Amino acid sequence: MDELVAIAAGRAADGLPDMVKRMTAALLDMTSAGNDPQLAGRRIRSGNLLQENPYAFVHLASTAIERALRKEAALLAPAREAAAPAPLTLSLVPMEEMDSQLAFAAISRPFDIQQFEPLASLGVRLGLLLGRELVRASHNPFRPEVFLRALQEAWCEFEPDEAAHGLIVPLLRAGIVFDLKPILEALGDRLKPARMREERFAKTDDSAAARAARARRDAAVAQQLRQLFGAAEAAAGAGLDIPLIPDLPQRSGSWRPSAAAGFGAAVPPGAAPVAAAGAGAGTAAPLPTPLAEVLEQLAGAAPGPGFQAPPAAAAHEVFYLPRLKQSLPRGSLSRGDETTLDLLSRIFETVLLDESIPQETRELIAFLQVPVLKAALKDRSFFFEDAHPARRMLDLLSNAGWERPAGPDDPVYRAMQRGVDKLRREARPEAFAAAVADLEASIAERARQDEAAMAGPIAQATRQEKQAASQRSAQRAVSLRLAGEQVVALVGTFLEQRWTPVLALAYSIEDAKPGAVDNATRAMDDLIWSVKPKVSQEQRKALIKRLPGLLTTLNKWLDATGWQDAERLQFFAALADCHATIVRAPIELSPERQLELAVEAAQQDALRRIAQEQADAAAPDSPPDPAGADLASLERGMRVEFKGALGVRKVRLAWVSPLRTLFIFSSANRQEAFSLPAERLAKAFRTGSIRVLAAEGVVGRVLGEAVGQGAMNDPAREPAATTGAG
Repeated sequence: MDELVAIAAGRAADGLPDMVKRMTAALLDMTSAGNDPQLAGRRIRSGNLLQENPYAFVHLASTAIERALRKEAALLAPAREAAAPAPLTLSLVPMEEMDSQLAFAAISRPFDIQQFEPLASLGVRLGLLLGRELVRASHNPFRPEVFLRALQEAWCEFEPDEAAHGLIVPLLRAGIVFDLKPILEALGDRLKPARMREERFAKTDDSAAARAARARRDAAVAQQLRQLFGAAEAAAGAGLDIPLIPDLPQRSGSWRPSAAAGFGAAVPPGAAPVAAAGAGAGTAAPLPTPLAEVLEQLAGAAPGPGFQAPPAAAAHEVFYLPRLKQSLPRGSLSRGDETTLDLLSRIFETVLLDESIPQETRELIAFLQVPVLKAALKDRSFFFEDAHPARRMLDLLSNAGWERPAGPDDPVYRAMQRGVDKLRREARPEAFAAAVADLEASIAERARQDEAAMAGPIAQATRQEKQAASQRSAQRAVSLRLAGEQVVALVGTFLEQRWTPVLALAYSIEDAKPGAVDNATRAMDDLIWSVKPKVSQEQRKALIKRLPGLLTTLNKWLDATGWQDAERLQFFAALADCHATIVRAPIELSPERQLELAVEAAQQDALRRIAQEQADAAAPDSPPDPAGADLASLERGMRVEFKGALGVRKVRLAWVSPLRTLFIFSSANRQEAFSLPAERLAKAFRTGSIRVLAAEGVVGRVLGEAVGQGAMNDPAREPAATTGAG
């Protein structure tokens, strides 16, 4: 109840500034002041006072409204403890209080009539909250009378002239007082079952959630790597031992270069060996040599016979990082350099031994080992930021190079060659950024060409998807209204058979014509309202006033759907008879009784609608489907592997429909494409016949494995260098 009071008071406070402007204009409007000069003078003084001090009245009014709502809510809420019965006493109500009650009953009646449906629905929901059938209108703490009395109380406190206190009464009318309907609807929404609120406001883009989850995971990996390199920096000066990447396991593969000359035997000049086991106790260990200097000293090393260098590069510029650490004496590198070398060794070994990447691409990537290592040594954010130019270049090459080049003139392969040649000569950050921009432009151009080639199937799939989604939305909108309200058979049948296509059309053209769905939905709601009994003269006048516009809207939409047969004429004739019966029904009841009957009818509708909501909310949830999360994680450009009777097939996700109900895949050589609906794709995930390959970049994947699998050695497992006597 406290939360409901806060919602109502807050919404009312939001509407007070505009209400004050309307009150000021009404007070200063002398056309309705009459011929009484004293009354005109009071109106002018009060209007000027309100115009000069609007924020003071807003503060007083908002405070009074919240205080009144809390008082009414406290009366409604069940007592914490059973109070002792009070002795029966008789008391007389002062005549002034009786006059005030009658006056405010008359003032609030137009608001009660105008908002009887949301008030009735709110009364039913409050009853469910408090464990009773419903809360009667006279006990509803959010009834219009509570707001109007609070406004009068605030005015009497704001206006020092007691003679002007009565000026507020004519202003408490619709058109000046803030609209109560949004307040009542907000309270009703808050009292709906939590499951329905979640469905209404749920985020529909599940792929965005999957991307956010990956981003959080990448951030956690980056944070651990920052801590690792921070420890390495501290250890460089303190001589502390920190965890390192273990020696790389030997893996099978069709491509493995032999050790480069000089990697196994000779120690680079300047990299003094550490004290070997058996050296004298007084032998001093040398200072570590920066890895950048080691790379310069090894610049002349040649590759072994197991590697065929592409003609675009010289053989002496090819290194194999996984073997480099093994060729260097222990302790010849600083901890930070050694950690950098270990991580990059893992990354390049993963790429260079990946048989799914064509040989031509792996040969190009091999020439980036030293340029990338130099870039990582200069800027350790290579390991933390996936947008780092060197990291981005390596990811692009490994992903874009998955498709075998169509030939030596393949634009993407040519861009890959240009980038590698440029970085071979100049491994500066600007060079990496330029190579990345060139390669990304080539990849984007190829994606445009692929999409243009599939333009026909994509357009057809998009149209079909939009039509299906529009039909589902239309059916749901109609079924919700038929389940929640007592609709006459004539209108109910019409909505199911003829208005569902109208709504489907409105949903399908909403992007081109914004407001179409709102227009068609409002017409449906007005039609349902028009055939409900009208127990007051005001309601019948409103029906007569709204009928021409309603019938015009209905006919325009029906023309758009092409319903032009005799059945349409019969429907409108029967609808006219129904409206005539409602308008001609005799009225012999008092206005109070008419309002009471209208509220009772609205309460019955609300009871049916809310009972349906409760039933839907109480229905057992379907068990979570892991395939849904897998499906949501798919993004354009990802590689997947299908397993079937004909073996394993690796393809690329070329296109995803806007509503993610259709997925188009293309083969590695882009010679064929096929589409799968979301249902079949989810089934493939459930049966395990599909697997996503390398959802993220190779660098991030390898770093995540290194951190997540505990790849950092425990210091206790590192053998200590002995310095004792031989």
